[in-house]
Amino acid sequence: MGANSSSISELPENEYLQKLSGSEPISENDPFWNQLLSFSFTTPTNSADLKLLEEATISVCKSLVEKNPRTGNLGSLIKVFLSRTKELKISAECQNHLFIWQAHNALFIICCLLKVFISRMSEEELQLHFTYEEKAGPSSYGAECEDLIEELLCCLIQLIVEIPLLYPCQHTDSNWWKWLCSWYRGRYSGGVTSALGDITYSISLEAVTTLIVFLSCQLFHKEILRESIIHRYLMHGRCLPYTSRLVKTLLYNFIRQERSPPPGAHVFQQQTDGGGLLYGIASGVATGLWTVFTLGGVGSKASAQLEQCSPLASQSLLLLLVLANLTDAPDTPNPYRQAIMSFKNTQDNTAFSSSNPHAFQINFNSLYTALCEQQKSDQATLLLYMLLHQNSNVRTYVLARTDIENLVLPILEILYHVEERNSHHVYMALIILLILTEDDGFNRSIHEVVLKNITWYAERVLTEISLGSLLILVVIRTIQYNMTRTRDKYLHTNCLAALANMSAQFRSLHQYAAQRIISLFSLLSKKHNKVLEQATQSLRGSLGSNDSPLPDYHFWEMSDCLHFPETKLGQAQDLNVIEEVIRMMLEIINSCLTNSLHHNPNLVYALLYKRDLFEQFRTHPSFQDIMQNIDLVISFFSSRLEQAGAELSVERVLEIIKQGAVALPKDRLRKFPELKFKYVEEEQPEEFFIPYVWSLVYSSAVALYWNPRDIQLFTMDSG
Repeated sequence: MGANSSSISELPENEYLQKLSGSEPISENDPFWNQLLSFSFTTPTNSADLKLLEEATISVCKSLVEKNPRTGNLGSLIKVFLSRTKELKISAECQNHLFIWQAHNALFIICCLLKVFISRMSEEELQLHFTYEEKAGPSSYGAECEDLIEELLCCLIQLIVEIPLLYPCQHTDSNWWKWLCSWYRGRYSGGVTSALGDITYSISLEAVTTLIVFLSCQLFHKEILRESIIHRYLMHGRCLPYTSRLVKTLLYNFIRQERSPPPGAHVFQQQTDGGGLLYGIASGVATGLWTVFTLGGVGSKASAQLEQCSPLASQSLLLLLVLANLTDAPDTPNPYRQAIMSFKNTQDNTAFSSSNPHAFQINFNSLYTALCEQQKSDQATLLLYMLLHQNSNVRTYVLARTDIENLVLPILEILYHVEERNSHHVYMALIILLILTEDDGFNRSIHEVVLKNITWYAERVLTEISLGSLLILVVIRTIQYNMTRTRDKYLHTNCLAALANMSAQFRSLHQYAAQRIISLFSLLSKKHNKVLEQATQSLRGSLGSNDSPLPDYHFWEMSDCLHFPETKLGQAQDLNVIEEVIRMMLEIINSCLTNSLHHNPNLVYALLYKRDLFEQFRTHPSFQDIMQNIDLVISFFSSRLEQAGAELSVERVLEIIKQGAVALPKDRLRKFPELKFKYVEEEQPEEFFIPYVWSLVYSSAVALYWNPRDIQLFTMDSG
């Protein structure tokens, strides 16, 4: 940090902050605002810095909360900010760059104050702080004046969608931006990027952050907010027409991953030819308040994390996820979700549906590239899930890509490192695979993609393997991890559903993938026998004698289980779950054998090698039907191997299997319904997604800090 704790501790006594939070109203025309807002600092870049700031200024904020209903100084500050942003759009006669600078500084203060206000009061109380009306005076803004909340929200959205980050002349048709761009080129040797681009980056980031803060009231409620004043403003009135532009801009911010300017890059240095009266005032008062407060200040080193990422991209993605997961209003669906569901590729020339006014176009190739590159974060994976699940245009485009491995490999890495990921991230990655495997074209194509040297797969050296075989290995590993650690039935179900969707299109399975399929079945078989033995002993005990006759376990019903004490009933339920999983594994093996036997000699080899595993299930009533085909294949190929003699090499066995696969009459294999599973969201998905999204905001947002004791929506170990 550029400032030490002793200098930060001086902030509560600072004369400007004391006046802002004092008992006297300050008109929006007071020169005080020029003094307050003319400071040079680098916006805090992490929650630790913000925590220090909040702790140092909490007395100031409390004083403002108490006195603002009488002074209206928060409203005055907001009006000053609004006037500065309007001045940004003055045409060629505007001759001063300080409008952007002061607008940014005003917005930073507003954001800090709003965060404290929102954490300490209801939305209704907050609204009262925006509707102060002085009894006398022409500049009062009561009920007859504009709605400051709506105006501020609209202004923030306009800042996000209208301010270009870099070289604005190339990205906008606006004459005032063309002039401003040209003016900066002539005035700064570093060009637009080093001057205008840096400060507009910072003010865009601050606008996105302030919108997140406005919506953060959800953090302080255990229940999902279904009616909210802020939500109403964003879904109706003046904000509504900006819906598609806001979503599009946030997506492009994510796509571009613009790096943060270096600390202090947006601080404007005084020119030798002077900078006008306003600049002279600013340079004179900059030493007043903010030279003691330069968090991460000018000349200090940026954190390694920020050097490697884009704060604006990260913050934009979080805001996009928050907006997309707002609950529908009673009279209208969430327009931001509608925009996400309906946007199209820039190369798509078909007409937009008149039923959705929020549709827009975006470059799908750029979006796809960004999604592939950013999957290490929960929020990027959640965005990918939303797009695949809700936007058919994106899903069709992704499934048509010939480089699908660029997307699938990062998802597989998430599942492979399941121990290091939170459960929600793993779920999202797994559901993405399930959605992809609903498409037969995907299931075929992944076996045609050959990968070299998968370095992150540690159990075995994989010098060459198909994407399909690797996917099978990772999903099976996830199942095995779940069996020994989390024992989550939901995770099992989705893993098996993905394998089942793929099973009919298994092609040229890698020998290790084939082995792991049978090894998983072996593990399930052992687990089944262990639980069965425990259940049998428990039932004997409940009947009072170890010699009491028992019903054949093949024909156990839940009525038998009701003899168990409560702890024993859990064993019966465990047995039922394991048998369901075994049944699914047998169906997956059967699906492969009946649809692509001749393409998978390695699976037949592994099946024959472990043929004894299947004996106990041949007469089990839950598995008899599905075991018919497997038993037939084992018997058929075993017979051919016996005819070939003993001491056969692996190569010779595989050759016999390949020959037998051609000779085996297909009509001898019983046909079963095709295994197909489709992902469907649970009812009221917001009960899962809203706490999840806000937990990501809480843990990942740039330079935002909330006291964990104030959070009501989720527990601190959520996810």
